[in-house]
Amino acid sequence: MEQISTEDFQVIDNCLMIKLPEEVDHHRAGFICENADRLLVRDEVCNVVFDFENTRFMDSSGIGIIMGRYRKIACFGGRVYAIHADRQIQRILMVSGLNKIVEVLV
Repeated sequence: MEQISTEDFQVIDNCLMIKLPEEVDHHRAGFICENADRLLVRDEVCNVVFDFENTRFMDSSGIGIIMGRYRKIACFGGRVYAIHADRQIQRILMVSGLNKIVEVLV
């Protein structure tokens, strides 16, 4: 099973890029949230980009990860984006209503 590491978090031009693992579940949620929040504060990030290129599964923990980062960044006028989401991930984003607050770039 693929792990997520600190190398999967990069700040590029005031954007926090998060390359998500193959499975986004409660086992990885804490690590993802902690690292994302640390960089949001430390680097004064304006936007968050979730890269779903390798992701094949996401449970409600993944929805919580995205919602939490949206709440933190929206206060400062920031935006949240999802890139490389396959049809299943796009469906989860739509059914959960996240597509209303997250810009999904296909």
